[in-house]
Order: sequence, then structure tokens, then C-alpha cells
Amino acid sequence: MHPHGDITDVPGIRVGHAQDPEALTGCTAILFPPDGAVAGMEQIGGAPGTRETDLLRTRHLVQKIHGLVFAGGSAFGLDAASGVVTYLESQGVGFPTGAARVPIVPSAVIYDLGIGDASIRPDAQMGRWAAERARGAEAGPLQQGNVGAGTGASVGKVLGKEWAMKGGEGSSSARLPNDVFVGALAVVNAFGDIIDRSTGEIVAGARNPSGDPPFVDTLSILRERTGMGELQFGRQGQKETPGTVLGLVAVNAQLTKEEANIIARMAVAGLARVIRPAFTLLDGDTVFAVSMGGARADTSTLGAVAAEVLADAVMQGVRQAKWAGDLPSCTDISRGGS
Repeated sequence: MHPHGDITDVPGIRVGHAQDPEALTGCTAILFPPDGAVAGMEQIGGAPGTRETDLLRTRHLVQKIHGLVFAGGSAFGLDAASGVVTYLESQGVGFPTGAARVPIVPSAVIYDLGIGDASIRPDAQMGRWAAERARGAEAGPLQQGNVGAGTGASVGKVLGKEWAMKGGEGSSSARLPNDVFVGALAVVNAFGDIIDRSTGEIVAGARNPSGDPPFVDTLSILRERTGMGELQFGRQGQKETPGTVLGLVAVNAQLTKEEANIIARMAVAGLARVIRPAFTLLDGDTVFAVSMGGARADTSTLGAVAAEVLADAVMQGVRQAKWAGDLPSCTDISRGGS
């Protein structure tokens, strides 16, 4: 089977989406083999929304996870993980406790309540639907853009949602010697702008109300505001809308839990290469890393490649996105849309 250039190229990874295209929200379930995957994470943004991520630290008992959920809906969307947990339980998958098998399913969410219908959020039923639809590489290339947790994603929010652009879910992969694959999946909902590394130009971000040039450059706006106080979501008269980029990098190489955490930490660098600014107090940026087992490989090499692949996944997230919720995509902007 030829690689698809997405995270399902990593053997054992299955991905499922469920979304409400009218309410503009959704969730993504990533499932691992029944015996689980060694996992780590790095949480670096200032406004995270997560569930069961503490157990990924090296000092804790659990060594493997059975699934991972990315969802919209802010804190409400954490409910989606419950549906994945019950689905995995029905499949006999979970951490053996003697009394029951308990599926270990960390979760992280984005804030998409300002787009679409804020009263509708991913719930346990939507999470179960996503898990039931999870497929690997045999199902063909992974759907990207306005799917799953990327359904209500947006980017470039320094002037408020009315001048933001559509984000989405993206994926990428790289093939190393000995058929070692490094794959990445990203939900791109950044407060800042998305930058093309090859040109240094903004490809999706805060739009210029005058239309020329097409973007205002979020960093320039923030510099002009120096001395005006912290960006604080929810302040009266506040226009800024919170962001968050969620990422997963996966490898078919053997890692310890500590090494998985190292790779997650290294992969975070990929976000900084294509998002400006990244990791603000309005972003809940969180990156997970999983090992599907296999031969040993150099941890530093895997981490360096993971950063590149995650950066590519972010770019795919905005390039595959489509106009939704009155927000144009980068394709619309390149065609002269407003």
C-alpha cells in the first residue's frame, strides 16, 4: 500500500471524524491497537482544555493509552471522550483493573463557540460516532479541512472573529529509512497567523478590513498595542477570540514513556515555525506523541522530524479548509475573495 502522506501511514493508527456542519463543531477520535500505545505530551499554551493528560507524565502508573480525542466545544467538548471510552469498553479494550477494563483516552479541546451555534457541542454520542468510524490507511487518504475537531476551527483572531479566517484539521507524514514513519495530525485554531515557511508570508490570518494588503499581521498589531495591557478574553469590549492548536505526532518505533514526552516537546517547535505568534495566553496549544512500537530509532532524530511533519500538518489544516461560518479560507483569499 502506498503512503497517503497523512498520519494513517503509521501502522496501527485509526482516525474517525464526527461533526455537525451546521452548528460548525465536531470531534476526532484517534484509536490505537488494543494493547495501547506509549504516549507523552507537551502542553505549552496559556488556555488549555484537557482531560486525563496528567497520567502521561513519567512519574505516573499508566504507560499506554488506548485512544485520543480532539474536540470543539471548549470545556463542554471534553464530554466527547466519554463516548470513545464506552466504545472501547464494548470492544474489550482498556487498562485491566481486576473489576473492569478501563480505556485510557486523554482528550483536548479547542474553543469554537464563537463560530456556528454555541449551544451545540460535541458530546458522548458524537464521540462514539467518531470512534465507530475510525479507519486506518486501508480506507484511503484521511479527510482533512472542515472535518472532526477542525469543523469550527479558525485562525487570525486579533481583530475579532469577523476578520478571522477558516482553520481546519490537517495531517502529514514522513518516511524514514527502514520503513519508519513519522505522522502528524493538527487541529488548527490559532489566535495568530499561519506563515508559509518558504516565503515568510502569511497564508491565513487576521484579514485587513481595507482589503489591501489582505492581512494585517497579528504581530504588528500586538506591537502597536504595547502598554495597553494584557490580552484578556471576555473583557468588556474585547474583540480577541481565543485559539488553540492541538497536535499529535506518531511513530512506528519503540519508545519509552520518557522518550515520547521528549518527542512531544521537540515537536512543539514545529508550531512556532508556522504560527505567529504561537503559545499566547489565549492559546491552549497542546501536543501529544505516541509510539506504536517497532524497532529502536534515535529519539532526537524522530523529534526533529516530528517538528517538521507537525508544521506541515498545520499548513494542510488551513490549505484544506473551506469557507464556513462567514469565514473565508486561504483558497478564497488567493482567488480574490474577501
